[in-house]
Amino acid sequence: MPAQIIETNDIPFEKIEIDPVTLDIIENALRNARIEMDATLVRTAMSPGIREQGDAFPLIADPSGKMIVGQFGSFIDGFLKGFDGTLEDGDMIFLSDPYSCDGAVSHSNDWLVLLPVFKDGRLIAFTAMFGHQSDIGGSVPGSMPIGASSIFEEGVRIPPVKIWKKGEYNEDLMKLVMHQTRKPDWCQADLNALIASCRVAAKRVVEMAERFGDDVYVSATQELLARNHRAMKALLSQAVAEKPVSFEDYICDDGKGFGPYKIKCTMWREGDKVILDFDGTDPQSAASINFLLNENMFKMFFGIYMIMVFDPQILFNDGFYDLIEVRIPEGSLLKPQFPAALSGRTHALGRIFDILGGLLGQGTPEFLNAAGFSSSPHLFYSGWDNRPASEGEWFQLFQIGFGGIPGRPLGDGPDGHSLWPGFTNVPNEFLEKYFPLRIERYSTEPDSGGAGLHRGGNGIHMTYRFLADGEIAVHDDRWFVPPWGVNGGHPGMRARKVLERADGTTEIVGNKVEDVPVKEGDLLHYITWGGGGWGDPLDRDPELVGLEIRQGLVTPEGAKHYGVVADENGVIDSAATEALRAEIKAKRGELPLFDYGPAIDDLRARCEEETGLPAPIQPVWSHTQIREAAE
Repeated sequence: MPAQIIETNDIPFEKIEIDPVTLDIIENALRNARIEMDATLVRTAMSPGIREQGDAFPLIADPSGKMIVGQFGSFIDGFLKGFDGTLEDGDMIFLSDPYSCDGAVSHSNDWLVLLPVFKDGRLIAFTAMFGHQSDIGGSVPGSMPIGASSIFEEGVRIPPVKIWKKGEYNEDLMKLVMHQTRKPDWCQADLNALIASCRVAAKRVVEMAERFGDDVYVSATQELLARNHRAMKALLSQAVAEKPVSFEDYICDDGKGFGPYKIKCTMWREGDKVILDFDGTDPQSAASINFLLNENMFKMFFGIYMIMVFDPQILFNDGFYDLIEVRIPEGSLLKPQFPAALSGRTHALGRIFDILGGLLGQGTPEFLNAAGFSSSPHLFYSGWDNRPASEGEWFQLFQIGFGGIPGRPLGDGPDGHSLWPGFTNVPNEFLEKYFPLRIERYSTEPDSGGAGLHRGGNGIHMTYRFLADGEIAVHDDRWFVPPWGVNGGHPGMRARKVLERADGTTEIVGNKVEDVPVKEGDLLHYITWGGGGWGDPLDRDPELVGLEIRQGLVTPEGAKHYGVVADENGVIDSAATEALRAEIKAKRGELPLFDYGPAIDDLRARCEEETGLPAPIQPVWSHTQIREAAE
């Protein structure tokens, strides 16, 4: 049974016509309340992932659970379907298990707090926020085991439970949960931050309702949803054709030696409704790279991509969801069956955005983006601190890496940026203060962005010197299949990780590895991938290429991909540049819409030579396995 809302006042809200000024005031007040949620969070949380990087996502919804403002779309629908209890004034819900809420959160590290907001006995709103916890127990520090074959290996699973019930705090529940984690101080502080953020937003909602009246406030939220629906309806009719288009991309490997894994989506429009069908996506993995994709979450991805590319002025909310139908095959990589492991779902989640770009841009190449930094690379470092001030203390770092944003219709992709626009980097000073390590290099990786009229953003080269023995784990992708370029732009450079031992030896580290021992004095070069290029590289201004050589973004050798001949000071040889460009034009054929780089078989044949790592083995699923998964 779905959740039951207990209200002491059953008078329905009256629909009120909202004048533009009042609507604008309420809209901006909601935006500000969402910003205040973020501010409350970062001032209260302790873990670097939330406090410094902002790996948490706020939401304010209407009484039915539809998001009015937020960052990650509405997960309340999935919760309401999976929670068979009651919701009353003074309750607050706490959960983390993806399977118990239809993928409303997508791995158990994400702790979700949801607060139903009551006023005068009626449910007037929901506020919610979830954030990534640095450790929730499980088989490895960080609780994201690459080798996991089931979710039971990934730490504590919390079904929807009441952390507050009619105003009383469930202290025993918290003792039980915090007993599972290696970092209970961080987790408790981060959970308190989530709770405080929800309460701040609830207070602002009540203040708005008190100022304007309950009926006016709720009617305004419905008008914001309706306005979004009208705008998206017009946008979809222009941007999505009735003729189906398909696109596919890959996750490089699963960390167990198998890959790549294909994600395929086909898109078309039937009247006002857009269909997005993932038929053709590979079956679920035996490893942890599965992504339990909630259909509403994907509608959110689709909508925000449309808005950001075509009309950024539209307020993003859940109003358009009935205009989208999402079909995901059961038993696939994006709809795995319980108890499939989910902790490494970031790669598939990120790849969704590249696929959306490939789908939406085929009909309008002028709006097409290249493949970009479509993941959140993770570094884990843990052990016992040997510094005098903290000798014998357990330390545990979880850090999200940045990379190259794709080349775009309006310009170059930014260098060294996050997949999520709101994320920020952990300051090096913070890392060196609280962890036994030193950052010896933090710079963009020259030439890693794909060449094009608009260059793909460069990846990051970050060098860590470890000051204590410990273990590291790496979660990354795009080391085997490169990020593609568009409209004649070249693919970006792939990711790589190099470990320089204190004894002078060097080894290539895989991009999905764990339990790698490191010694005091070892160096790790953590190099992320660049974004694909946009447009013909031979159309790029040679003087701009020369400037980027001086800035360290492009090397003289890399400049040749633009048909530019220059010295190490960025001084252009105009005659040689003209001759080189003429030679390249004479040899190449018609510029492709998508430049994927070499075919998979060619990548496999040259993998060890080019990357220093063995090629992943192609996964094979029998017809029986596929049929059983679908059933």
